Amino acid sequence: MADQSITGGRELDAFLQQVSVKVERNILRSALRAGANEFKKDVQQQVPVDEGVLRRSVRVSTRSKKGTVYAYVKAGGRKAPHAHLVEFGTTAHKITAKKGSALVVNGKAVRDVDHPGAKAKPFMRPSFDTGAQSALVAVGEKIRERLTKENINVPAPEGS
Repeated sequence: MADQSITGGRELDAFLQQVSVKVERNILRSALRAGANEFKKDVQQQVPVDEGVLRRSVRVSTRSKKGTVYAYVKAGGRKAPHAHLVEFGTTAHKITAKKGSALVVNGKAVRDVDHPGAKAKPFMRPSFDTGAQSALVAVGEKIRERLTKENINVPAPEGS
């Protein structure tokens, strides 16, 4: 991962001290959501399967706990519980039918089957490794937009 640097952190902190805690939390929540949405777009493009269930399961959520705001990019869920298996792969293993039932393989009922495993096809981690810069830019733009909306003068970033 390339070195990432953030400039203007002290100035941002000074700006955030001027606004109420609720407004600050809302600004940070929307900014982190904007950054996470940059990751989400890239994650969806990296999903290595075509059927679309896994791709549609990628979502962004935010929460605030003890004054800290968090943003998450998640994949999987009820409709795509296999997301982690695609990301990390599986080792060779035996699948055994539950007591009183059988597995059907090629139209034939069997008690157990040897699964050869599956090679990892990462789609989350590569997106986070390569997408940090665009996410940082999105966070900065959203913070600037929201502070301007709150009538706090925000200087343009250097090099703009």
